[in-house]
Amino acid sequence: MQSCCSPSSKLSLPLLPPMASTTTTADPQDARLIFVGDPVRSASPGSGVGASNAIRTTKYSLLTFVPRNLFEQFRRVAYIYFLALALLNQIPQLTVFGRQAAFVPLGTVLVLTAIKDAYEDYQRHRSDTAENNRLAAVLPLHRPQATATVKKKWKEVRVGELVRVEANETLPCDMVLLATSDPTGAAYVQTINLDGESNLKTRYAKVQTATLDPEALAGAILRCEPPDLNIYGFQATIELGDGPRIPLGPTNIVLRGCEIKNTSWAVGVAVYIGMETKVMLNNSGAPSKRSRLETRMNREIIVLAVIMIVLCSVIAICTVTWLHSNRDKLDTLPFYRRMDYSKVPPRVYLYNGLGLEMLFAFLKSIFNFQNFIPISLYISMEMSRLMQSFMMTRDKSMCHEATGNKLQCRALNINEDLGQIKYVFSDKTGTLTENKMVFQCASIYGVDYNDGVPLSPGEIAPHPAIGVGGEVLRPKVIVDTDRKLLRLLETGRDTEAGLHALDFFLALAACNTVVPQVVDTSDSGVKSIDYQGESPDEQALVYAAAAYGFVLIEKSSAHITIDVLGERQRFEVLGLHEFDSDRKRMSAVICCPDKSIKLFVKGADSAMFSILDKSFDSEITQATEMHLHAYSSLGLRTLVIGMRDLSGTEFENWKLSYDKASTSLAGRADLLRDVAIKAESDIRILGATGIEDKLQQGVPEAIESLREAGIKVWVLTGDKQETAISIGYSCKLLSDNMTKIIINSHSKESCKQSLEDAIPNCNQLTKLRTRTEEGGNDSARVLVALIIDGPTLFHILETELEDELYRLATSCDVVLCCRVAPLQKAGIVALMKKRTNEMTLSIGDGANDVSMIQMADVGIGISGQEGRQAVMASDFAMGQFRFLVPLLLVHGHWNYQRIGYMILYNFYRNAVFVFMIYWYTFFSAVSLMNPINEISGLLFSAVYTALPTVMVGIYDQDLSRRTLLAYPQLYGPGLRDEHYNLKLFILIMMDSIWQSLVMVELDSTCDLFGCHNHSNGLYYRDRCIAFSTWLLVFAAYIRPDDIQIAREIEKFTKQNNDSALEAPLQSSTDPQQENT
Repeated sequence: MQSCCSPSSKLSLPLLPPMASTTTTADPQDARLIFVGDPVRSASPGSGVGASNAIRTTKYSLLTFVPRNLFEQFRRVAYIYFLALALLNQIPQLTVFGRQAAFVPLGTVLVLTAIKDAYEDYQRHRSDTAENNRLAAVLPLHRPQATATVKKKWKEVRVGELVRVEANETLPCDMVLLATSDPTGAAYVQTINLDGESNLKTRYAKVQTATLDPEALAGAILRCEPPDLNIYGFQATIELGDGPRIPLGPTNIVLRGCEIKNTSWAVGVAVYIGMETKVMLNNSGAPSKRSRLETRMNREIIVLAVIMIVLCSVIAICTVTWLHSNRDKLDTLPFYRRMDYSKVPPRVYLYNGLGLEMLFAFLKSIFNFQNFIPISLYISMEMSRLMQSFMMTRDKSMCHEATGNKLQCRALNINEDLGQIKYVFSDKTGTLTENKMVFQCASIYGVDYNDGVPLSPGEIAPHPAIGVGGEVLRPKVIVDTDRKLLRLLETGRDTEAGLHALDFFLALAACNTVVPQVVDTSDSGVKSIDYQGESPDEQALVYAAAAYGFVLIEKSSAHITIDVLGERQRFEVLGLHEFDSDRKRMSAVICCPDKSIKLFVKGADSAMFSILDKSFDSEITQATEMHLHAYSSLGLRTLVIGMRDLSGTEFENWKLSYDKASTSLAGRADLLRDVAIKAESDIRILGATGIEDKLQQGVPEAIESLREAGIKVWVLTGDKQETAISIGYSCKLLSDNMTKIIINSHSKESCKQSLEDAIPNCNQLTKLRTRTEEGGNDSARVLVALIIDGPTLFHILETELEDELYRLATSCDVVLCCRVAPLQKAGIVALMKKRTNEMTLSIGDGANDVSMIQMADVGIGISGQEGRQAVMASDFAMGQFRFLVPLLLVHGHWNYQRIGYMILYNFYRNAVFVFMIYWYTFFSAVSLMNPINEISGLLFSAVYTALPTVMVGIYDQDLSRRTLLAYPQLYGPGLRDEHYNLKLFILIMMDSIWQSLVMVELDSTCDLFGCHNHSNGLYYRDRCIAFSTWLLVFAAYIRPDDIQIAREIEKFTKQNNDSALEAPLQSSTDPQQENT
């Protein structure tokens, strides 16, 4: 066998330059037609092209602000309730408060909210104006000096215009690259403003356009797909004159908001502008969710409404009874005159008969008791949550010092849900681990090169790469190498083992999407090569290849330059099949310097072993599988590397299919996948790699604390089962005393049988665990772990076996799912949400975790190495997994306790106030006369007593941070709904009724001032006057909420006095040994 790097290799095919397809395909009906340099024709009527590059992120305009803002606010049913009351109060027979005063509470809330919304929208408007007025350089092709640029505001850029962007400038629109300052047509782009990724990505101008003058581009026709949300996909073709169509893909387009780096200039044609750019189409804002506590509060609101209807019905019945018993006195009764004698003749004054009077009494009672449902509660909750979020983001214990990433609260209305989490679904790579890959070992053609004797720090490969200026090129990251393998590459490259090693490392250096970037160092004779890539795994493999003497120096869309053991060689890139989740591999078609054409493939072992050449040596395959198993047992991430030689006929057939698929505007991705599957067959194994991904700091301790708190942690990963198990032991998710139930089935029948066998075994272990707990020997508890793989989940989630999986998984202490796809992660979360009322939380760091994060009740994104897709889809974002402990056990506990207490506190406060007025009604001849000033009554809960409740919602702490962290079991009240439930609500209502009755009877003190004369109604009159005076004083100065807060302050004062003993007790007691 011969290596493609060997000068004696057989020439199998002449070097074929990259060529455009000669086969045309039908364009879809919705394809866009763009004329380069001619914005008028590009935006012709019926083209569907956006007319302006201006963006608008505001929600309102001057005309739509009032109606739209009111519509959004009145989506809360409580607001409609209070509006209906205010409108009914305008009817003379129903007037209880002043007609204008009836709108004061609701108006106050609406105006304050509208001011807040208007200010936020004004800030967005200012940002939009500044963005739209930035300047861009446009090349006018139909002017005498086409090379001279014209400055235009961003909002004036049109589709079809040529835009020139200088280094470190931001792109004003989505544009296809046509030329760059790099002779190869490459441009380096930073997409941090788009997806948060700081590493550079390479975009290319096609070779056919990179060398043309701007005038030569005039008249070129570009066909592209309509705008869509996919920032990683693009399908188009371009025609230069009468030439063939040239395919364009994701590597040929640069998006609005990105910055050009390490490239002097770039020229492109605008294809999507304004609101049609991909960044604007993806501008959906933070996710909107509703907390469970607020949802359950609706139940109590309904109960309060029923109670209020009962009270109003009693008042209406008593009113009719009183009118009937005093029907002969109504004309002359001092406090109730049915006849108006000021008119001649006398007429009936506001009396409509017993039936209507009963109805009016019922409706007027609703006005009197409207505070029973507190309108201010919603505003108080929003203010409390806002301040809670502010304090959480300022918590230094959740700030990652290495990156400076602080906690981000992207959803402000689910803070209290953090205190009720029962299930945590976690990704592994980048979430539990650092996602900083380090190459550890390799197996090449059945030989394991892992002798454990690394090079000393700073030692370089035998043949260092030499730059153009004679300086030494040294990789930025130093990788420990195997001396045996180095010696083979140095002295035995002509042997069969040496040729296999050459092809192996050539595959690592060539089959990737990594971009080399040469940077200066402190030593003028040494340059550093920094490999930028979207995948940390690929970066680690390229650094490993460089350490062994295969240094990737230069890369473009058409060729790559690799320094192979001191000899610079140029390889033509004929095609690249990128990685996708279906194939689970990627491949590259490379033309070597000896004119041979090879297909290099790398991917997961399951995806690679299924496409092997049937005639391949089975002993090498078995040895490689054994090495993969050993690497996985050490917790290493594994990849299999393979290769296939393409004959002339095979290459021509592949090239024809590849060009046809790459120039198609409809279903291009599916067509390219089919081409890749056909090409990736009959592969010969070159070897396998083992890459270490170290655990993040504090992960084992964090998982242990969460489990002690009663939270179940499930890990969902795409890694091999052996790797996942090894990491599970490292992070203390698994332990030696756990009984493991492993299910690996590949058919529906075997899955069903495995579940049926596992459920009884788990039930027996659960019974044994129950007896152990009753016996008090916690150290002997039987712990159960379920380990299940992706193929098994595929058959379970697609069939009726979900119930069996749910029963088994909920009985286990730990669940570890391996080899799972992104949608399977979301399916597992959905399974638990559908079959249990427990709260779920998902945490991950990559784009493959987005569906899982969005499916859970609370989604948390990790600001890691895989970009910010997870952060952008999350409710909260943090730097590392360990910060989940203070977020849940401390802030989650506090927020749940605060909001739960504040809701009950509002119900209690308003109920006492309403019940006092209700009892007073029976002392005023059921006249519904309100003893409280109408403004004071309406603003009682919205203004006068709002601040104390808000302060409780912000600063209340039933336990200190130190106590909550030392004793994770204190998280239990949130899991058991102890701070807010129906029982507490009923007790609060009973307490408010009792307190209101006590306060009403206090007016009997008027007897001490001589009110003993019961004759002539004086006793009744004096009793009403005394009670009214007491009620006014009480409501204006004392207030029941102040009394309740005083009782709480007494409790807190006692806690503070006892806190001095807390530190000595904790220092002498190991919290890990405590069970309570």
